[in-house]
Amino acid sequence: MEFREFGKIARLTRTMVITEKIDGTNGLIAIGEDGEFQVGSRNQWITPEKDNYGFARWAYAHKDELMQLGAGFHYGEWWGQGIQRRYDLTEKRFSLFNTSRWSDDTVRPACCHVVPVLYTGMFDTTKIEAVLEHLSYYGSIAAPGFMKPEGVVIFHKAANMM
Repeated sequence: MEFREFGKIARLTRTMVITEKIDGTNGLIAIGEDGEFQVGSRNQWITPEKDNYGFARWAYAHKDELMQLGAGFHYGEWWGQGIQRRYDLTEKRFSLFNTSRWSDDTVRPACCHVVPVLYTGMFDTTKIEAVLEHLSYYGSIAAPGFMKPEGVVIFHKAANMM
């Protein structure tokens, strides 16, 4: 039997990033080192013929621009018109999850958004509660004016997990 090392346990009191949880459907842009381009949902590859709310059609229509993401798996939320909460939008949007890499508008492909960062700092449940209260009172940051945002996602940097 091959030995499997037990991973390091991250301390809770480390940096967290709170982002808005957007209610749509998961999307994946996968780019291989050889330039291979694939599109996925949360649990399978999709194509324009076997699509998920039009995400594959959109991705292939924007392939040249999306190739700027570079090699790797680029996850995000496909949301807006006709998907889940709809957010009172007249279009669909793709918002990338990796805020540390894609928050800069000059680096990110223009066809992509990024989930809004609501707080960055030490893990603190009172900060999480304050951010939730702010969303409840002011509404979505991703779609200003939409008063029923879904909630938040907490990314724990030391554990590298949501």
